[in-house]
Amino acid sequence: MIKGLMMTPPVVGRISIGRIVERNGKRLPQKDDEFTITTQVQNRNGWMLHPMDGILRKELEDRQLMSTGVAVQELAHLPPEFSDPAPTTLRSKLAKRASGANKSSGNAVAGTSVQGANMQEVQAMNAPVKIKLRSIPVRLLFNDPALNLRANYTLFNRTTARPICVGDGQSCKRMTAKGIEAMQCKGPDLCALAIDGGCKPFGRFHVRIDHPECQADALSTFVLRTTGINSMRTLLTRMQYLQAVSGGLLSFLPLEIRLRAKSTNMSHRTPIYYVDLGLRDGMAMDAAIAQAVDVAEHDRKTGHDQEALEHAARSGYALGLFEELEQEATEIVQEFYPLNEGVEQGNGPSSPQRLRAANHAQ
Repeated sequence: MIKGLMMTPPVVGRISIGRIVERNGKRLPQKDDEFTITTQVQNRNGWMLHPMDGILRKELEDRQLMSTGVAVQELAHLPPEFSDPAPTTLRSKLAKRASGANKSSGNAVAGTSVQGANMQEVQAMNAPVKIKLRSIPVRLLFNDPALNLRANYTLFNRTTARPICVGDGQSCKRMTAKGIEAMQCKGPDLCALAIDGGCKPFGRFHVRIDHPECQADALSTFVLRTTGINSMRTLLTRMQYLQAVSGGLLSFLPLEIRLRAKSTNMSHRTPIYYVDLGLRDGMAMDAAIAQAVDVAEHDRKTGHDQEALEHAARSGYALGLFEELEQEATEIVQEFYPLNEGVEQGNGPSSPQRLRAANHAQ
C-alpha cells in the first residue's frame, strides 16, 4: 500500500444539484432544483451526462404520460395576465390582445410585430416541459452509515486547491511546515485558520443506482458531494434510523434519494434544496424489511461477505488523510469553495447572514 493514499469506493459517475457557470469571465457555482447524473468526463460545456440521467428522465416522462394520457405542456415565462390555465381562455386572450393592439396603433408594422410576439408565446405554450429529476432509486454499499457518507470540516487552499485541514469538531489533522500534525478542532466558527470562511462541512455520499439499465458493477458507486449541512444531517439521520429498524441490513434495503425544499428567515423565504433518503415511493416499511432479509439471506448463501467488505473499506479509509486526488480537489474547490463566495448569482456582495444561509443549502 502507498502510504497516505486513501482507498475510497470506486466511482463511475457523479450526482449533483448544480453546475459551474461562467459569469463575467469567472467560473461560479450555481444551485439547481433537480438532480443531474453525469460521468467523470468534462467537455467545453461541463460534465457529460451519464446515460442513466436520460433513462430515468424518460421513465418519468412515460409515467406522466400514462397517468394523464397526454404530454404535459406549458407556456414558458407565462405573463401574469395569462395565468388562466384553460387553453381556450388563453388563446382568446392572446387574440383579443393582438386585435386591440392592431386597432389602437393603426400601424401595420406594429400589428405584425405584436402578432409575431403572440405566435411565439403560443408556440412556447406548446413546447414540451423539461422533466425534473428529483428522485433516484439507489442501494447503499455498506451497512455502516459512516462508510456511505464521509463528512468532515474541510479547509482547502482556494488558490492552489491543496487540502490544508480536516477535522470533526473535536480533533483535526492539519498540513503544516513540519508535515501533518494532529490538533484540537474548534470548528469553523472558532478556528483562527478558518476565519475567512473557507472551512465548512464537506460530505461525500456514495450510492449505487438501482436500475436494470445501470451498467456499473456491484461495487461501483455514484458520488454526491455537498457542503450543505441540511443534506448531511438528514442523510446521516435517515441511515442510522433505517439501519436500526432493519436490524443492521441498511445495504439491502430498496431506497431512493429525494430532493426536498425548505425556506427560512436566513434564506429570505427563498427555497433552499437538500437531499433526503428513504424507502422507495409507495413501499411499506415491513415489505422493505422483508425484502432486505430475503436479499441478505440469498447473498449469504452465495458467499457474499458483507462484514469483510466493510472491514476492507474501513482499512482503506484509514490509510490516508484526504480523499480527493489533486485533480479532483481542483474541481471541488471551484464548485464548493469559490474565492468569491460573497458574490451571489451576479447580484453583488451578499451579507454574512445570506452567506450562512447559502452554505446551508443542499
